Amino acid sequence: MADSKNTLLTHAVKVLDCFSLLQPELGVREVARLTGLSTSTAGRLMAALKELGLLKQNPLTRVYYMGTKPLEWAGVVSATLDIRTKALPYMEDLHRKTNETISLYVPEGNDRLCVERIESSYHVRIVNWVGRRLPLHAGSAGKAILAFMPAAQQEVILASLALKPFTDKTIVDINDLRRELLETRRLGYAVSHGEWVLEASGVAAPVLNRQQEVLAALCISGPSQRFAEEHMPLFIKEVTSAARLLSNEIG
Repeated sequence: MADSKNTLLTHAVKVLDCFSLLQPELGVREVARLTGLSTSTAGRLMAALKELGLLKQNPLTRVYYMGTKPLEWAGVVSATLDIRTKALPYMEDLHRKTNETISLYVPEGNDRLCVERIESSYHVRIVNWVGRRLPLHAGSAGKAILAFMPAAQQEVILASLALKPFTDKTIVDINDLRRELLETRRLGYAVSHGEWVLEASGVAAPVLNRQQEVLAALCISGPSQRFAEEHMPLFIKEVTSAARLLSNEIG
C-alpha cells in the first residue's frame, strides 16, 4: 500500500513538473507523452490535481494550467526565507554573546521546523540540524510558539497533540501544559530542562508580526550543566531582546 501511494505521488509530481513558462498549458495527451504515463493515468491524475486546486482547466479548450495552490505554498516558502534572512544577524549576535547553539524554528502543523541554526563551538553540545521537525509540547522553542498562537489555533493543536514522553521530564498532562503555556505568555519566554533530550536545556522567545501572531521562535540551547540558574538571566535577557528586535524589524 505504501509503495503504491509513493508511486502515485511520484507520478503526480511528474505531471506538475511538465508545466513551465514555455509550456504553461498542456493537454492530457501531451502530459502522457512527456511523463511516459498512459493517457488514462495522466487524465485521472490531472483531474485529481484539478480537484485539489493544483491545476485548472480551460472549459473550452480542455487544456490544463497551473492553479493557485502552489502560490500559497510559495508564499510560505518566501516568508520562511525572509525570516531566516532577517534573523541571521540577530542569531550571530546571540552566538557571539553566549557561544551556545542558536536556532530558529517556525511552526509546521503540530510540530516546529528548524530553518536556521548556528552551532556552539564548545566540544560538548547538543547536535541538531536544519530541516529537523520537533514537537511543540516539548522544548522551549515549541512552547514559545504554542503559547503565542491565537487562542483558537492553540486549542485546535492542543486537542490533536499526542503528548508523547521523550524523557521523564516531558510534559504529558494537558493541564500542566496549559499552565506552562500561560506562564510562558506572561513572561514572554519559555524555558526547558531535559524535556525532549534529557541532558539538553534551552530558552526561547517568540518572533511576532505586527498583529502579534507568532511567526517563529529564537532559541538558545545546550547541555544542561551550562544552563544553571546563575546563567539563565543572561540567556533570557539576550534571547528576548533579540526576538523583540527581530519582531520589530519584521513588523
